[in-house]
Amino acid sequence: MTKLDIPRKTVYRLSLYQRGLQWLKANGTQTVSSVALARAAGVKPTQLRKDLAYFGQFGTRGLGYSVESLSQKLTEVLGTARLQPVILLGAGNLGTALLGYYNGFAKEGFEIVAAFDAVQGMRLTSGRKQPVLPVSALAGYVREHGIKMAILAVPATAAQEVVNIVVAAGIQAILNFAPLILQVPEHVVVNNVDLAIELENLSYFIR
Repeated sequence: MTKLDIPRKTVYRLSLYQRGLQWLKANGTQTVSSVALARAAGVKPTQLRKDLAYFGQFGTRGLGYSVESLSQKLTEVLGTARLQPVILLGAGNLGTALLGYYNGFAKEGFEIVAAFDAVQGMRLTSGRKQPVLPVSALAGYVREHGIKMAILAVPATAAQEVVNIVVAAGIQAILNFAPLILQVPEHVVVNNVDLAIELENLSYFIR
């Protein structure tokens, strides 16, 4: 079974399971039942077991899952066993805030190694160690460092143009904060984060 055989919603839920396992480890818990782990992730136990079954057999009937072993397996599956380099596109207010979350990303296995913006020449953000480079240096940097992931935090008017550049350079996965549906090749995965839509959704439920 290849990665493409796994439903995207299943992959998303793996991250929820991993957060629950990390919390359990921090509290010294060694084993957890499927019911308890599913409750922590907000899913049904049958869904949890179905999701994990894509990657093998886990747990012991009557005893549950080993928190440490299952967490290690999910780390391998999600590709976060070592720091994975990520570039940031756009160093405005949102981009700067994301750069400031460096330690938070590192804790989860990701490292923003550089940011790119419409600037002339290299500069450094105040108090940050990541360089902010001009967009003209983007393609070369991606190829030279073998970067596969990018965070897009540029205005909608520039988003597609910038995405075209990084995709041509070899980027395969994009976390998109721009309020725009990006056009990318089939082999490129895009996750969209639209805060306005999320707020609209919450507004419906508080009416």
